[in-house]
Amino acid sequence: MSRAETGLPAYEPTRGRPRSEAVQQAILDGVIRLLGNGVTLADVSVDRIARSAGVGKATIYRRWSNKEDLFVDVMRAAEPAERALPGTSMRDNLVALLESLLQRSLLSRSSALLLNAHAQMRSSPKIWAAYHSGVITPRRDLGLRVLRQSRLNGELRTDVDLELVIDMIVGPLLIRSFARRDPDLPDGLPEQIVDTVLHGLRPVGSPSS
Repeated sequence: MSRAETGLPAYEPTRGRPRSEAVQQAILDGVIRLLGNGVTLADVSVDRIARSAGVGKATIYRRWSNKEDLFVDVMRAAEPAERALPGTSMRDNLVALLESLLQRSLLSRSSALLLNAHAQMRSSPKIWAAYHSGVITPRRDLGLRVLRQSRLNGELRTDVDLELVIDMIVGPLLIRSFARRDPDLPDGLPEQIVDTVLHGLRPVGSPSS
């Protein structure tokens, strides 16, 4: 059956973009369209992905050995890019990290696609584990690197549990964004969270304490 017969648009690589990159993006977009139309992860077969993207199944299998890895890349592609850290101070870096998280939270709350996909991933331990290791853990590790460097720079007390500090900083934003589902998050919330937490974490006698 031709693409015209299936109602699918003819696939044309974006001008100036390498064909392999354009094909990969077409596949990701195809999955996003399926999820956006309410198709569950369980029902997103390689056949349906191929039809939606206008490519052959072999093209998909050359890039992903299984659907779990493909779905992780889809979720990564659907989220906003990470912001560059300013690198000027512990406070500035942590605020930038929270602002990036806030942007993803707002996108998730307003996107039926992301809400649907995240909910479905929870029911698939393999996909959730892959997403956690490929998306969540690297972001958490970045925050831990900021804290370790800040401790070396004397901006952070040496007796604090850095894993706990990350939870204390990220936790309030996650609660406001998902658990409480506040319709309007206040301006300056990342700064307020970071300043409140750091008040008790800086070394005694530091200029900002």
